Amino acid sequence: MKVTAKGIEIHYALEGDGPVVTLSHALGTNLSMWDEQARALTGRYRVLRFDTRGHGQTSALPSPYTLEQLAEDVHGLLTGLGITETHFVGLSMGGMIGQVFALKYPQMVRSLVLCDTTSRYPAEALAAWQDRIRTVEAKGMEGIVEAMLERWFTAPFRARRRDVMDRVRGMLRGTPPQGYIGCCHALPTINTTDRLREVRCPALVIVGEEDPGAPPETARVIHAALPVAELAILRSASHLSNMEQPEEFNRVLLGCLDKVTGRSPL
Repeated sequence: MKVTAKGIEIHYALEGDGPVVTLSHALGTNLSMWDEQARALTGRYRVLRFDTRGHGQTSALPSPYTLEQLAEDVHGLLTGLGITETHFVGLSMGGMIGQVFALKYPQMVRSLVLCDTTSRYPAEALAAWQDRIRTVEAKGMEGIVEAMLERWFTAPFRARRRDVMDRVRGMLRGTPPQGYIGCCHALPTINTTDRLREVRCPALVIVGEEDPGAPPETARVIHAALPVAELAILRSASHLSNMEQPEEFNRVLLGCLDKVTGRSPL
């Protein structure tokens, strides 16, 4: 299904009944990254997944994007679907979008779950983003596929779950290069650490213990900056912790949502 908003077509999936939970995916993936979570949540919640601008089946315009633009896309999607409030769950890029969205539209966010993400990049990280852009410009998405898998999953998991590796390879290869590059211009500009104290809704920070890109130290910074937040560190998980440790991720996520909504745990 698609909604036209903010000058683009946004592809989404909406399933289940109950309070709305919006899932925002990582850079270079798409809404299917959340398949395991959607299955776990739809019996108790109305689950909205969407492809971010430049990803999956959502429009991929060639110009550089901004985080504010990506957050506005979320607002356009929710408004187009008649949704006035949601629990927002974002991983990596999705977590950055979630921070910007929650700061701009606090009345729409019932709770905020930030997974394997950051609220600020050090200056020295900017060169790596430029290198990534140049690689995709020169070689297409194939030029980064294996490097991303090495960063996103632990070595034992990569060896054991080749089916998951093939799924994620497909997501990366299916991402339009111009969309990926557009988001690569946006993400390094994240700088919300000093404003997270303004987030008044309940929050949960989840991080894989072995995440090299958004390590537990980064998660602790976010956790400390949020007024009402819990922190969960998942063992034997790297960057895409929701895919590497889905059962534990789902347990922690459902526990948070059930607590905020006052629902009895299953």
